[in-house]
Amino acid sequence: MDASVRPSHTGVQKSPVDQTQPLLAVRNLNRTFGSGANAVAAVKDVSFELYPGEIVALVGESGSGKSTLARLLLRLLAPTSGEIQLLGKNVTHGPKTAYWREVQAVFQDPFASFNQFYSVRRVMLSALGVLQKQPTRAERDSRLRTALSQVGLSESLLEKRPYELSGGQRQRVMMARALMLAPQLLIADEPTSMLDASLRVSILNQLKDVRDATGTTLLLITHDLGQAYYVSDRLLVMYRGELVDTGPTEQVVAQSQHPYTRALIADVPTLH
Repeated sequence: MDASVRPSHTGVQKSPVDQTQPLLAVRNLNRTFGSGANAVAAVKDVSFELYPGEIVALVGESGSGKSTLARLLLRLLAPTSGEIQLLGKNVTHGPKTAYWREVQAVFQDPFASFNQFYSVRRVMLSALGVLQKQPTRAERDSRLRTALSQVGLSESLLEKRPYELSGGQRQRVMMARALMLAPQLLIADEPTSMLDASLRVSILNQLKDVRDATGTTLLLITHDLGQAYYVSDRLLVMYRGELVDTGPTEQVVAQSQHPYTRALIADVPTLH
């Protein structure tokens, strides 16, 4: 974690979590690429739950399997075996559009996520394509205003093209686009890695503010344990395709005995 991001739980208050029913439950999820002697197990028997209104960070180095897991959770990739449940319903297979109304994503590279010839307005409105019933113009305008407000952006940006925006503004537009659908779960896959160090804290804080304002559950996927510690209620630590540590953030950092997690902690001077 760079020097501009100092883990401080006095600055980011954690959310009390209602653990009566998970929003999303992952059961014994596996994904293997190839076959026979060339088979590679990218995700190995992964199980966890996400509860309403919490921020969970999935942490792991490049090649740990976290990006493959993200693609599985977004239904962009089918598991080799295992199950994904949304509010107790098996959604591993079958229609995806209903699932995408409830589960949205913010990706690593906001510039690559946009058609550069589209205005911000058109980029954001494209998210509504998965709705069963298309909203009226007044309803669309209301969704635009609400989503932009939730990420601290002005309506004056609506007619601009992505190349006219700063990196931080583009990432906030990505967040606003996802929020157009009022999803129950937002998966943020390395949302700060393409940004300057000076912008990273503001995006993390914005994600936390979105959770506080909307109650949306957030899964933050990152290689940076310092960022995860800064904003998350719980940690999932992934290593070589497996979850090797799970639990409340403070507990995992203070009590973990797994060598990989301890190595991640050792790399963040402010955590020890």
